[in-house]
Amino acid sequence: MVEQPSLSQADEKKKFVRDKFSSISGRYDLLNSLLSMQIDRYWRWKTTRLLREFPAGPVLDLCAGTLPLSLELTRQTKQRQVLSVDFCEDMLKAGQQALPQDDRKGRIFPVCGDGEEIPAPSDTFHGCTVAFGVRNLARTQQGLQEMHRVLKHSGKLLILEFSRPTNPVIKPLYAFYLNKVLPKVAGMVSGDKEAYEYLASSIAAFYEPEELLTMMRQAGFSHVERKPLSFGIVSIYIGVK
Repeated sequence: MVEQPSLSQADEKKKFVRDKFSSISGRYDLLNSLLSMQIDRYWRWKTTRLLREFPAGPVLDLCAGTLPLSLELTRQTKQRQVLSVDFCEDMLKAGQQALPQDDRKGRIFPVCGDGEEIPAPSDTFHGCTVAFGVRNLARTQQGLQEMHRVLKHSGKLLILEFSRPTNPVIKPLYAFYLNKVLPKVAGMVSGDKEAYEYLASSIAAFYEPEELLTMMRQAGFSHVERKPLSFGIVSIYIGVK
């Protein structure tokens, strides 16, 4: 079992992450598209496609931020409803203000809540998605157990998360971009360089893929697997309840 942080450490991380995301919420979507050269749209499309066996019914978008994955979840099928949970209210507000004036607006339900204590009953959702949010949980194992709790039997968990490429050509280029270029450019645009320094350090400190897959199994998930994308810059982790 992976060791979890103490209560005080967890509370400190939650406050730091919430404050950082609040400070960049107004320009978060712009920076995501700019810094990923809009490849993030493909990553979200690929993730959502893995839920195509559940075209209708409720889906949980955890750590939903400014709602980009919630929008993709509701774009790909007209019958799907999404509960979008994030513990940073400013991020959710920024996302709500940018929602398109179409039917998707009535099928996305933003709720401010903690991913380690999901505000939903057990056995509720056909799918649970988490895009670039697992790194920000203070207690990852507790969060995974909560994701398992709220899924229906045979429901699917999809975690889209940054990973560290191992290709000998891509690895040093990515490390330079992540640690030198990204914080500088994002800091100038957002006004908070520290937020993007945290992004780089949190990716470097995150679990190895096999560690996260093991934690998913320990939380009760089966058929656990990983799909690397874009030379391993990101990965989709899949589990079934």
